[in-house]
Amino acid sequence: MTCAFINSSLDYRMDQKAIRDRLVSNGQKRFRAKPELSNFTSIPEANELINDLKNHPHAYVLACIMDRQIRAERAWLIPYEISCRLEGKFSMETLSNLTQRKINSLMKNPKPLHRFVDKMSGYFHLGIQRIKEHYGGDVSRIWKNNPSSAEVVYRFLEFDGVGPKIATMATNILARNFKVKFSDYFSIDISADVHVRRVFGRLGLSPVNATLDQVIYRARALNPTFPGIVDFPCWEIGRNWCKPKNPECSNCYMDEICPKVGLKRRTR
Repeated sequence: MTCAFINSSLDYRMDQKAIRDRLVSNGQKRFRAKPELSNFTSIPEANELINDLKNHPHAYVLACIMDRQIRAERAWLIPYEISCRLEGKFSMETLSNLTQRKINSLMKNPKPLHRFVDKMSGYFHLGIQRIKEHYGGDVSRIWKNNPSSAEVVYRFLEFDGVGPKIATMATNILARNFKVKFSDYFSIDISADVHVRRVFGRLGLSPVNATLDQVIYRARALNPTFPGIVDFPCWEIGRNWCKPKNPECSNCYMDEICPKVGLKRRTR
């Protein structure tokens, strides 16, 4: 029994290493890939605006602030929708002259852009004012000159309405999608949404009912120098294949090493 227990423990550690290595490898491929236009929404013009970190970095930051309590694709459309309601004018000069009441009206009419217009229009307005007052209208100063990852996450946290999940997500996207260089990546955690937490549970990386903190610290243990490197692979798996019901396991690249799939096969 003792030998069987030892062998079982060894097999478990080997399985966990294989799972960790594959997730990290997939994350590194995306991190090292050449930069390309990121499709945050289904509307090309909206994607172009958010991707324009040179001329409209505030569009990216404001989109991040809006990303709560609605689907991400809808939240990331908000800066573009507001620019359309401003007849294409989306410079910081134009935005900083808008009152909170005006932003509320822009976000509400002719149809609401968010489930919670009053609250989110307030955060949108406060975000604009912070960009104007603390960054001289150029919010790209948040990530210029190779700051530490902790510094960038902290600067995002200073915006009203932004918590650790959004702050780390925003920093991770800068590193992964836009290839912004930081002096380190230690403080870029995973943004443990429902997809990531489900995948962690099914892969046996954490209990299926793990808390948010448990998942975050598990990712730190898996890859301490860049915990967030496994964020997109897990999100992608959860969004595309590892669905809450009727998961498409055979289409997932974790199929042959996933303990959940192995258990299903052994019980057939």
